[in-house]
Order: sequence, then C-alpha cells, then structure tokens
Amino acid sequence: MEELRELVKVGKVNDATERVKLLIEQGSDPDAIMKKALIPAMDDVGDLFQQGQYFLPELLVSAKAMKQGLDVLKPLLVKGGLKPLGKVVLGTVKGDLHDLGKNILAMALEGAGFEVVDLGTDVSAEKFVETIKEHKPQLIGMSALLTTTMLTMKTTIEEIEKAGLRDQVKIMIGGAPIRQEFADEIGADFFGPDATTGKNYARDAVTGEA
Repeated sequence: MEELRELVKVGKVNDATERVKLLIEQGSDPDAIMKKALIPAMDDVGDLFQQGQYFLPELLVSAKAMKQGLDVLKPLLVKGGLKPLGKVVLGTVKGDLHDLGKNILAMALEGAGFEVVDLGTDVSAEKFVETIKEHKPQLIGMSALLTTTMLTMKTTIEEIEKAGLRDQVKIMIGGAPIRQEFADEIGADFFGPDATTGKNYARDAVTGEA
C-alpha cells in the first residue's frame, strides 16, 4: 500500500496501475486500496501543491496515476456494493470552453471517493438545473476562466433558486478571475482557488462539517 501511495505521488502512471492489479491479485480489498493508498496519495499531492513544492505538471501526472488505478478498482467497488462518498455535478459555465481546472477537480474528487457527473464546457443554467433534478447531487461546481462568463455563474444560481433546488445543493465556484468577494456577491457557498481546497470542502460538506 505504501509503495502504491508513493508511485501515485510521484506520478508513475503505469507502475501505479500494475501495482493496483498486483494488490488485487494478492487478495487486497479494493476499498482498502482506495482508502489506504490512492486517497492519501492525492491528499499528499494536494498538500505539496499548496506548499509550492509541486506545480501543475506534477499535479496532473499524479492525478492521472490515481485515475488509472481507480479505473481498475471501480468495477470491483461497484460489484462490492460500495457507495460513493457523495455526488458532485461539475461544469464550465455557458460561453466558456476552458476545462483544465474543472478536470483536475474532477479527478481529485473521484480520488476522494466521490461520484462525479461532469457536464463538460459551455454548460447552460438550464442544464445545471436539469442535472440537479436528475442526479440529486449534494454539490455542484461551476468553473469560469473568462471575466465575460463570470456573471453566468450568478444567472445559474438564480435559475437554481427559481427551480426551488437551492436548499438541496452546496454551490462551489472557481477559476482564474474568481475571488471570494464575487462568490459572496452571487451567493455561492464556496470559492476554491485550487482543486485541493475544493475537494476538502466537498468532503466536509457531505460529512456535515462545512
């Protein structure tokens, strides 16, 4: 488990995947592999990123190693009846096609045990509302990288309120031009400057600590 944690941490994608397969062959519990190796590894990576010891390339390659290992485990976890920690809907808002930050958050959330419904980019307020009705997530995350699309977040929150769904979900927002003042102004529950803070908030939200 410790070796797998280190392989993910340093971004050894193929080696990490093979180690997951080997642990399964040796009889390790898939849930234990996720909780004792993959999740702690990404927590380590998130801490290193926040401390300025890791940068975006290291973060991405570690996330890829985690994701490929998780892909091996997913069918076994589903078969074993393991329930996800929670459900999060993510999307880049209408008019914006940037998705790097959203994709990193999606991988971080999956690595933490969440089910992620990724709507992609250019997502309308109506699509967010439809997806909340269909999937009943605990949280939604909106991303924008353009100052011209930031206000779409406000519109989306207003549409969620009109649909009577606002009390059902925590709303996270993020992206290069976003600041805490803007989040407060539009009524978002959380602003995250990076994927690690977003993941930590989501984890706290579903456990009742946020």
